[in-house]
Amino acid sequence: MSSTPHVVVIATGGTIAGRLSAHGAAVPVLSGEELAAGADVPLRVVELMALDSSALRLADMQAIADAVADALADPAVRGVVVSHGTDSMEETALLVGLQCGADPRPIVVTGAQFLPDDPRADGPANLAHALAIASGSEPAPRHPATGGAVIAFGGRVLPAWGAYKARTDHPDAFRRNDDALAPALATARRAHDGVAAVRVDLVAVVPGGDDVHLDASLAAGARGIVLLALGTGNASADVVAGVRRCVDAGVAVVVSSRVPRGSLAAVYGGGGGGHDLVSSGAVLARTLRAGQARILVAELLARGEGVARMAEALAA
Repeated sequence: MSSTPHVVVIATGGTIAGRLSAHGAAVPVLSGEELAAGADVPLRVVELMALDSSALRLADMQAIADAVADALADPAVRGVVVSHGTDSMEETALLVGLQCGADPRPIVVTGAQFLPDDPRADGPANLAHALAIASGSEPAPRHPATGGAVIAFGGRVLPAWGAYKARTDHPDAFRRNDDALAPALATARRAHDGVAAVRVDLVAVVPGGDDVHLDASLAAGARGIVLLALGTGNASADVVAGVRRCVDAGVAVVVSSRVPRGSLAAVYGGGGGGHDLVSSGAVLARTLRAGQARILVAELLARGEGVARMAEALAA
């Protein structure tokens, strides 16, 4: 550990570290040292992994959260920056916030939409902004669920809770479903084995869809299932029947929506609406969307929490 105040940069790959391969595919090859070269704040770089964030397993996200916790164990660290791909940025940011966010120091997740050699390259500006926040030069918001864990991207600084990727083709890529506050969930250090071994599946719902994928998740040993439901949290009667079987088998089922913003409500019934899903034992994620709901369910299951705690957390 260093006695000099500094920022830790944890490199994990993503577009911010990408180059085009001989086959024309973007591949994360730049190191964290290369990304942070020329930074005007004292820092230490951790070369953790070099992956596209679409490939990250819960075990990889847990490794990132562990690296953040290890960095924060050094009292000389002023803050942490995680360079990350955008495909699952909000998921990792949420997990890091839930497990490390109660620490008073900022944890900033950032990345890029465009490769470093693209004329539109946004990675350097995003990283510079993230370093300014992590070093304390710029303020960052705190949130009761995720503490000081934020996403700094496209000039915005968003608490991790409720964040989602809103654009695939623009540097101002992230928004936040901020309709309500969440209960206090962030911890200073996790007190469990992590989410790596917790299987939580995401099942997409289509109009008139059946329960085949729910049964497949049940057979695969999922401990939790998040429905990417319709509208305010609706599905078909067959899906409701499948949810009931999952709940009876002890699987936690959470209902989110494919609609990016707004609150969910258990209103519709009689043919498989949200009211029927909740009556069957599912929990409604009022404002948290499916990707982050999956992370929250995995974290609460790892903590040994049950459906009642999930309902409390997701009611916000």
